Amino acid sequence: MSDAYLALEDGRVVEARGRVPGRTRGELVFTTAYTGYEESLTDPSYEEQVLTFSYPLIGNYGVRAERFESDRVHPRAAVAREFTEEVVEWLADEGVPAVDHLDTRDLVTSIREEGAMKVGIAVGEDVTPEDAKEELAQCKGMSEHVDIGAQVTTTELTTYEGDGDTTVALVDCGAKGSIVDSLVDRGATVHVLPYDADAEDVSALEPDVLFISNGPGDPENYTATRELVEEFAGEVPLAGICLGQQIVASALGGTTEKMAFGHRGVNQPVRDLQTGKVVMTTQNHGYTVADPGDKLDVTQVNVNDDTAEGLASEELSVITRQYHPEAHPGPHDSLGFFDDVLAMAGTEGNEHKPRVVASD
Repeated sequence: MSDAYLALEDGRVVEARGRVPGRTRGELVFTTAYTGYEESLTDPSYEEQVLTFSYPLIGNYGVRAERFESDRVHPRAAVAREFTEEVVEWLADEGVPAVDHLDTRDLVTSIREEGAMKVGIAVGEDVTPEDAKEELAQCKGMSEHVDIGAQVTTTELTTYEGDGDTTVALVDCGAKGSIVDSLVDRGATVHVLPYDADAEDVSALEPDVLFISNGPGDPENYTATRELVEEFAGEVPLAGICLGQQIVASALGGTTEKMAFGHRGVNQPVRDLQTGKVVMTTQNHGYTVADPGDKLDVTQVNVNDDTAEGLASEELSVITRQYHPEAHPGPHDSLGFFDDVLAMAGTEGNEHKPRVVASD
């Protein structure tokens, strides 16, 4: 055990128990998920953030690599009311600072009331509050991480073979592994490209669908990916998840904005505007589509705050989701999204078109 201090952007310094030593900084966010800590900690969308778990005990069913979403832990640090030894050992092996024995309820309340904020963390035998404040002073806002995609993307083209006829070009802006699995399980062959791939890279694959993945940071910083959407819109069916929805909207004339504290958890209710059906969804994002523009229609909205959860265009063959239909972790209410995406490919000439409901 060691000392630990969190220096918050609001001026407070919180004392905690150090579980894994180190000094770091990032955007302080929270997740309300009570299971799925392995998936959350390996989700690339948490890059450059400090993840706080609102559920009090993290690690009560162990750590299993088959549940990981990527090959490493992505948050800069992890915070909980209490971590089990197994989770602490895992985070130590990953070199990720961890703290517990603090009032996470108060921390979460502060984030909800004041918004996601910068934090500096110092953990170790002889650390002081000043050490944490020094980390805070060096902390960037999320939109300032202009090359964050380079930290989470694949470095080369990687192919995952399916047993069907559909080819998907998936642009990796920080893709969760279960998104690839969900497509391959449905027979698609998935070519995963770097986030800065160009039109020539995509054209060489002759894809039936261009898919923009989830990922961390501000969608406006993914210039190359936006250019791909602009290039192929109307030529190749387009799909996107989370950051992918924001990039697609931005490329097609919409606007995005940063949220106060985002949506992070496994119980976000989403309503389909055509059917009226509400599904529970897994979410992890701090930016959202403010205005979809003239080319896209809102098809689904968040029940809590009316933010856009689904976009579509019949004319351009576009379908996107702000939440995570692959649901790792989380409810499986929305897995049918992947069937809709592959149906857009229409091996006989793209006959399928996504359901569209005009926004208000």
